[in-house]
Amino acid sequence: MKVTTLSSRDLARNIRRAKCAAGNGPVIITDRGEPAYVLLSYDDYRRLAGTFPAIDELHTDAAFGLWGNRAGDGLAWQRKMRSEW
Repeated sequence: MKVTTLSSRDLARNIRRAKCAAGNGPVIITDRGEPAYVLLSYDDYRRLAGTFPAIDELHTDAAFGLWGNRAGDGLAWQRKMRSEW
């Protein structure tokens, strides 16, 4: 599995490159040089999530916050979100 790192600016300039890279492994998206988000293929997401909700059960904060950088929430928030799924 190959891990790719892209800046937010690079992602905005070339989303196709990010999508292709996500097919080979996670893509770490940085914001001001710090890891902020991870882009995964849907298959990788399913493997990580195990069981997962129907698309209409997703909430925007949960969908983006689970993998994004939510300051102050840490792992406890992620575990809570996974247990609710």
